[in-house]
Amino acid sequence: MRRVVVTGLGPLSPIAAGKDAYWRALREGKNGIGPITTFELGDCPVTFGAEIKDFDPTRWMEGKEAKRSDRVIQFAVAASDMAVEDAKLDTSAVDPHKFGVYVGSGQGGIETTFKNFHTMTAKGSRRVSPFFIPMMISNMSTAYVAIRHKAKGPNMCVVTACATGLNSMGEAYHAIVRGDADVILAGGTEAALRSISIAGFASMKALSTRMDSPETASRPFDKDRDGFVMGEGAGVVVLEELERAKARGAHIYAEFVGYGTTCDAGHITAPDEDADGAIRATRRAMEMAGWKPEEVDHINAHGTSTPLNDKTEALLIRTIFGEHAKNIIVNSTKSMIGHCMGAAGALEVIAATQAIEEGFVHPTLNYITPDPECDLNISVGAGVEKPIGKVLVNSFGFGGHNCVLAFQKYA
Repeated sequence: MRRVVVTGLGPLSPIAAGKDAYWRALREGKNGIGPITTFELGDCPVTFGAEIKDFDPTRWMEGKEAKRSDRVIQFAVAASDMAVEDAKLDTSAVDPHKFGVYVGSGQGGIETTFKNFHTMTAKGSRRVSPFFIPMMISNMSTAYVAIRHKAKGPNMCVVTACATGLNSMGEAYHAIVRGDADVILAGGTEAALRSISIAGFASMKALSTRMDSPETASRPFDKDRDGFVMGEGAGVVVLEELERAKARGAHIYAEFVGYGTTCDAGHITAPDEDADGAIRATRRAMEMAGWKPEEVDHINAHGTSTPLNDKTEALLIRTIFGEHAKNIIVNSTKSMIGHCMGAAGALEVIAATQAIEEGFVHPTLNYITPDPECDLNISVGAGVEKPIGKVLVNSFGFGGHNCVLAFQKYA
């Protein structure tokens, strides 16, 4: 069977852009959450988040093109360019028909939608931009990346809410194993940190309302957690067929060995309280990888800081791993970068593969008061120095989408 490896990392996050800067920020426990400064919030009840400040799309595209593309597309282009550069991938040497792009987005060009709706109501339908549709539809991120890198192979925009980034990578994995592609740029992008989205999540009581202390608002697995913090960004990795990667002398960060995806089919927003779907997804990923529970070293958790998710995810981990759960180092990247939704899983995969590369699990911020219902071995303080051989990455999305990926040290 064809094997799949990770050869390039392209993170664009609220704490840093680029592999090296992102990893330094994770190691140092940098906090990217604070008062929102880049747009007007109106009467939104929550006024903080994890935003990318001073983003200049013209670093990656011409000014005219930037004006005709939504921020979500710009993020995807930037992250894909960084991944290609990190992989030292000569895209002109890749068979274009075996070169794919799987970059999903949970909400697509919501800023463009919001602006054009206001234009239409204020000035009439004839003033709606002719670029509105291609700026707004979710698949345009993957289309832009494909056009930029001349990738004429499989091209897909997966949309599974907060599981989007992982599902994109999982489907890309299968495409390479099947032989449909040799190289795929895979991940997620999201630029939904805007007043309309914040208002929606706030209305459903999903967001933290810790207005007095935004920097401590994202508290995964902490007893006093009260909701997630919205973030934005993009994460793209280069997935490559092993023999091709070896032939060009590529640096291999990790081998991608397992993918499990299921649906709770129970509630539009709440996770299954028994964690059944998440448990099945985890078991499927481990079965595909050929792992025993006692072999897992680290889990980069979904860890949203919401009361229900963290409780359910802890139940999943205890159910699957039993006594070994106390030996597994668990962390949540969202404690630093907030919840980047469709991009979250991709940014967390980059953190997880770096944990394998560096033998270090980054800390989880704001873990202050342990919760008996989340009795896990959380990486806190300065993080944990330890050889990491096998890692699971979890993502669970509205609609009951569950996705778990398995990565291991390449040998």
